[in-house]
Formats: sequence, structure tokens, C-alpha cells
Amino acid sequence: MGKPARAWQRMLSGRRLDLLDPTPMDIEIEDIAHGLAFVARWNGQTLGDHPYSVAEHCLLVEELHRRLCPTAPPRWHLAALLHDAPEYVIGDMISPVKAAIGPDYKALDDRLTAAIHLRFGLPAALPVSVKTQIKRADQISAWLEAVHIAGFSEKEATSFFRRPPAGIIEGLGIALRPPVEVRAEFVARHADLLAQTG
Repeated sequence: MGKPARAWQRMLSGRRLDLLDPTPMDIEIEDIAHGLAFVARWNGQTLGDHPYSVAEHCLLVEELHRRLCPTAPPRWHLAALLHDAPEYVIGDMISPVKAAIGPDYKALDDRLTAAIHLRFGLPAALPVSVKTQIKRADQISAWLEAVHIAGFSEKEATSFFRRPPAGIIEGLGIALRPPVEVRAEFVARHADLLAQTG
């Protein structure tokens, strides 16, 4: 009889995260920030001297969420910042790959999301209205990324992600920075939002 496959990962913090049964006490923001800062979006197919990381994307989505929902409580902005947090262990998969994997991917993502949310004082499952608002910010981010760094024309990006209102994206650009800079900003923004929710 074979040895069972390992289903946990040791984090740099020393935590051991069980992917089949993640618990909030094994979640550390430094591990999330580090992992996300080193995971490339768009399968790395972006312009620039650095990969466009999931951490950078999460910071942009949180900014867009604040612009879309300026009166929302800070906890929902925190949820926007953490919307792709499970990818610190499962990586960023483009939508066609997620579709090919099927419901197993969603179940894993849901388990990790629940543990992360509980760790930082959010409900395990977000209200539908909040999820919808974060999804809209995520789509606007995808449009910006597609046009600015992923080689899409505006017409092509609009056919996939809808053109965002000009006022929402005014003054926003896409920055490609070294992972250590993005990691530090992610941790700092998380700390700021967590303090506001307290």
C-alpha cells in the first residue's frame, strides 16, 4: 500500500497549512503577501521587466472597490484586498484552466477563502452583494491589465470584461514592480484596513 500524498505546505512563517482542512490559525498575512507577490497573473504573459503579480492585482482591485463603493465599511475593502488570497498556495490559474479542472478547484478555493476570512475577522462566506461588488472591481482590473500589459486591444478587452466607466479608472495605471516592494505594500495596506475594521 502506497504512502498517502502530502496535502499540506510549510510556509516561510513556519506554519503548516493543510490544504484539505485549512484552519485560520495556520494563516499569516506575511505568507499570503509573500506568495501572492511571487505569483504571476496572466500566466506571466505580460509586458515589462517584472511579472505582474497577484498581490499587485489585489491592491488594484481594493483601490477600485473603494472607488466603486466609497461608503462601504473597511471590512469589505479588506475582503477586496484578500479576494485572491488562496492563490498564495494554489497559484493563479486562468479561467479556462479552472473550467477544465471543474468543481474540485472551486471547493479547494472555497475552503482556503473561508479560513483566510475567519483569520482576519471576516465572515467565512461574504454576502452576495459584497461578492458582486468585488467581482465588478475585479473585472475592471482585468480590463485595465488586458489593455495595459497583456497585449489586448481595447475592443478585445471590452468584449471579455466590459469597458469600465472613465471616472472609475481615471488616473489609474499598471505598475510592474519588484516582488519585495509589492509584498511590503500588501502587508501595509492589510494592516491599515485591519486597524480600520477594529
